[in-house]
Formats: sequence, structure tokens, C-alpha cells
Amino acid sequence: MKRVALLLSLAAAGCASNQRPASADRYLLTGTRLYVAPDAPPLDDAWVVVSGGRIEAMGPASVAPPAGVRREDACSGGVITAGFQNSHVHFTDAAFAGAVSRPRDELQPPLSRMTTRFGFTTVVDTGSDPTNTVALRQRIERGELLGPAILTVGSPMYPQNGIPFYLRDLPPALLAQLPQPASAEEARAIVQNSFETGAKGTKLFVATPQGGGEIRRMAVDVARAAADETHKRGGLVMAHPTDPEGVSAAVQAGVDVLVHTTIDSPKIGWSAELVGQMVARHVSVVPTLQLWGYELAKAHVPADVRDRLVGGAEQQLAAFSSAGGQVLFGTDVGYMSDLDPTQEYALMAHAGLTPMQILASLTTAPAARWSAAERRGLVKPGFDADLVVLNGDPAMDVRRFADVKCTIRAGKELFVRTSAE
Repeated sequence: MKRVALLLSLAAAGCASNQRPASADRYLLTGTRLYVAPDAPPLDDAWVVVSGGRIEAMGPASVAPPAGVRREDACSGGVITAGFQNSHVHFTDAAFAGAVSRPRDELQPPLSRMTTRFGFTTVVDTGSDPTNTVALRQRIERGELLGPAILTVGSPMYPQNGIPFYLRDLPPALLAQLPQPASAEEARAIVQNSFETGAKGTKLFVATPQGGGEIRRMAVDVARAAADETHKRGGLVMAHPTDPEGVSAAVQAGVDVLVHTTIDSPKIGWSAELVGQMVARHVSVVPTLQLWGYELAKAHVPADVRDRLVGGAEQQLAAFSSAGGQVLFGTDVGYMSDLDPTQEYALMAHAGLTPMQILASLTTAPAARWSAAERRGLVKPGFDADLVVLNGDPAMDVRRFADVKCTIRAGKELFVRTSAE
């Protein structure tokens, strides 16, 4: 019945659109398969009409598209889905420095390589120089650069005297700017300033490794004050947990999103009680499974130990997802120099997530988490024309999620794969 109702609504939309006049930004996109939503049956030999940056109509082969609409050949012929969101990126690479005035020809290639090449029409920057990242966002919105929508949390907060050991090689001047609030009042003031400079959320390092097995933890009242102030301003609170104790502290502080799983012995992991608390409090998780192998390899950890630790993180994801937890796709790209997310998809599938659960983590789940479910995350008439065209069906092989033919945001082509790519 759900499928019949959907097809009838699509047919009605297609017929109504026959009356629309032709325009330069109105075009027809055809595909071998269309994933309307992760929880809806796909439509084969389908089509989508884009007009004025929005989805005007769509339908399966059994419903004729409007007559006289220009066909977009470069992006037709693949598998169509809603645009993807990468919920954990960083614009900290030197390639993005000086974004306010850096020439377009220097910024566009790294921006495309990191984001739109892999279908990301929205990204969440989970820590960078806020002034620079906001400048990059503004240039994208003005049309000077072809890029995704950028949501940023600005500069993260750390425990007092708790900069993690892996950041200590940053320039001293930059290290001195990293917020390390000593009181609840100071945390609230940092959040206020961050939102005034363009942030849409806050990131808390609730626990940071100091080296030699030492973990420094954020004071409970500081974390809660930052979370409360962020929520008061309509933002989300993201947390870097480091270990299961950090996960528990983040949940108790009222965070919305954990930006990592944790790499612990599988015998420790996340208890059923902890997972239950996370789900009950509507905490989302960005797994970043690919990151763990990357980091452990840099530390020259033996392959068998790496596999065991990454396997523990997969178990966390499996337990959380099975309990009904909301999973958001993210890779920590920008910190991680490996730009290709193919392995992340494969690891998520190895943890037990289905292709459609992975698609949800890229589309409907982040749209809902960021209160944007009424305009993106689905291929639906009236929604923003944020679309991805893939060269193959991810239901057959999840690695196809990274095999992007075209990336479209608000009806505009941001990336079109050429034969040389």
C-alpha cells in the first residue's frame, strides 16, 4: 500500500509539472535506479525533475516524465540517491588556509577532492579555525566556490591543561588559542562567542590522552554548562570520548553526538547498560572505524592487534545500532589524510549494518539530527535538489557508495566525474 501511494503521488506530481515553462535551471535526470529513501522500495529506470534548486517531480519508468524538459546527460544513467552528509571533517589542512582571500584555483581542487568527489553535499566541521572555516563557507554560499553546505562547531573545548598529546606539535601560538575552560562560567562564555562567530554547535573533548596511559578529563560542571548553553542557542553538542568512561561522561553531560567509537579491548567495550543509556538519551554516534586502523598503523601497532582493536569498535557499532541507536556517517577526513571513504563503508558493513542502514547514516539520519528533515535527506518533491549519482548499486556492494558519478547541491552540479578521474 505504501508503494502504491508513493507511485500515485509521483504520477500526480509528474502530470502537474507539464504546465511548467522551460527554464535554464530546470532539467531531467534519469537513472537506472532511484533510492527515494532508505526505508522505501527503490524505483527502477526512474527519473527526477529538478527546478529552481528543488526537486519538482520524480517517478518510475511506468510514469512518464514531463514533456519538453531538458535532459541532463552528464549525470544521467546511474543510481540516484539523496545527497550525502559527512558528519566528521576538518578544514585544518594548509590547503584551506587563508580562505578569505586565497585564489579560487587554489581552494577548489582540495575542496572537491575532500568533499564533493565523494558525494558530500553537507559536511560537519568538528574543529578548525572558525574564522577561516566561516570564510570558506561564505565563499561557497556566494557561489565563488563549488562546495557542500558547511556546519561547523568552531574551535573545540579541551579539559583544563588537557591538550591531547597528538596536537602538541601545533605552533605554540595556535595551541594557546585552544579553549581549556577552568569553570562553568568560562565554558558558557566560550560557547556564546563561538556562536556569535558562526558556529552551529559545540565540540567537547571530555577525555584526552596525555601519553603514557594518562587520560585528562573535563570537569563535570564545565561539560554540562557548555552543553546547556549550546542547547539554549539551538545547537548540537558533539563529544570526543576517548574511552568508555568518556562515553559515559558525555552522556551524563547531555551531549547529542559522539564523534567516535573507542578503541578498547573487546573485553572492555561498551556495556549493554551504557548503550541503553545512549539510546534512551538520543545520543548519535559517528563510528569513524577507518580512522582507527589509520592511527594504529601510524603508531606501528602490529596488524593482528590493529584488527582486534578495530574489531572491538565494530562490536560497539553493532551493539549500538542493534539497540536502535542513530548512526551518522563520518570519517575524520582533514585530520586523516586518507580522503577515500571506501574502507569506512566496508567496515560498517562488516560490523553488520545493511546498505540501507548505511544510506540512512548518510542521508535521513543526519538531516533529522540537524533539524533539516523537512528539506533534505530524501528524494522528494519540494525538497532541496541535493542528489548523488553513483556508478553502481550500493545494495550490491557498499563500496559503491564511494563510486560517485555526479554530486548535485540545490540543483547545481558540484562534481562530475570525468574519464581521467
